[in-house]
Amino acid sequence: MAQGTGSINSDYKDWEWSDDAGERARLLQSPSVETVPKNSESQGNGLGATSSLGAVFIVVNAALGAGLLNFPAAFSMAGGVAAGITLQMCMLIFIIGGLVILAYCSQASNERTYQEVVWAVCGKVPGVLCEVAIAVYTFGTCIAFLIIIGDQEDKIIAALVKEPEEVGSSRWYTDRKFTISITAFLLILPLSIPKEIGFQKYASSLSVIGTWYVTAVIIIKYIWPDKELVPVEIPTSPSTWTAVFNAMPTICFGFQCHVSSVPVFNSMKQPEVKTWGAVVTAAMVIALFVYTGTGVCGFLTFGAGVEQDVLMSYPSNDIPVALARAFIILCVLTSYPILHFCGRAVLEGLWLRYTGVTVEEDVVRERRRRLLQTISWFLLTLLLALFIPDIGKVISVIGGLAACFIFVFPGLCLIQAKLSEIQETRAISWWAQVSYGVFMVTLGAFIFGQTTANAIFVDLTA
Repeated sequence: MAQGTGSINSDYKDWEWSDDAGERARLLQSPSVETVPKNSESQGNGLGATSSLGAVFIVVNAALGAGLLNFPAAFSMAGGVAAGITLQMCMLIFIIGGLVILAYCSQASNERTYQEVVWAVCGKVPGVLCEVAIAVYTFGTCIAFLIIIGDQEDKIIAALVKEPEEVGSSRWYTDRKFTISITAFLLILPLSIPKEIGFQKYASSLSVIGTWYVTAVIIIKYIWPDKELVPVEIPTSPSTWTAVFNAMPTICFGFQCHVSSVPVFNSMKQPEVKTWGAVVTAAMVIALFVYTGTGVCGFLTFGAGVEQDVLMSYPSNDIPVALARAFIILCVLTSYPILHFCGRAVLEGLWLRYTGVTVEEDVVRERRRRLLQTISWFLLTLLLALFIPDIGKVISVIGGLAACFIFVFPGLCLIQAKLSEIQETRAISWWAQVSYGVFMVTLGAFIFGQTTANAIFVDLTA
């Protein structure tokens, strides 16, 4: 932990996108252990090192990830290409709006991380809820990452043993639970224990390249399909009007980069809301093309029979797809420790804040507490991943939380920021912004409630 009121990894000179393209540790900083206002001389004065172009790449890399594997299935659930694209376009307006609102509130509150902005603008209760939501979200994402590892290893092992997958899976050393466990204990746990994770920047950059490669493979496989890949029925409309909403968790999970956006904004050479609006618009358009390309081509290749993890729909012996699986495994192997680090940092901040212990006084016990937190987190996520084989079930749960980060908390921040303004007369623009904030909160609450209820009563009880 940093000393005093500083945040972990708060050296903003390290934010150049070329050196930090995929490192999300600096994008999801830990909360300050106190709520003392920051020194205004240390931020907001153009002291950051990130250019506008660099900020675009950082936001793109924060948004793109293993969640793209679920987009073809999301298009299938939405009822086809037209419904999937329309839903993305509609939600993109509010996704970009939320990013701009967070920058505006960060500038107004003089805070530099997502949870600190919510604390400062909305107060204690929303601030605590935000931190708890971040911890739960990162915990659920870690479960999804372990499931993805198991999915890809199943296919890779089936290709290596050169036997039918149902035969190979009967051997103890090819059993899914064994392969996930051995990978997790040998690779993920050692990477999750260190106090700092800056050493992973190079591996994380490689994982970003892998994400783009996966998209390219899916598009190429659609343009030049293998003879054995014959799609089943391709829906052109949703089965029911409520079926469209089943795709929302995947879209929210895919485009959720809002938690990391506030530090990115404050790292810019010119942290201005207008410039930031152009940055996030460009970044989200790039992410839209990647997700749409993956979703459309994957869906049209396999139709309604597409798996929740689209790579599972391809044969095991396909070499380009096998390389894509290897890239995805690398991506989640490096992303799990980073997401765990972020969740652990939030829990650490809550612990220090509510026990009233300063960082300096508690440094002796920090190592023991960190080990306990890491091992408990690791074992719980591993246990759940072993008994939840479907990534779609996890995304349906954490996708609702992603909607809170995209809609609910930014909407609350906008409402509180406008209500705190002292004005003799309130113009139409003021009422319009407050109304927009209310609509965002309402929409986010609806998405969260609908997806969570669907996950509990349909997915988890199935």
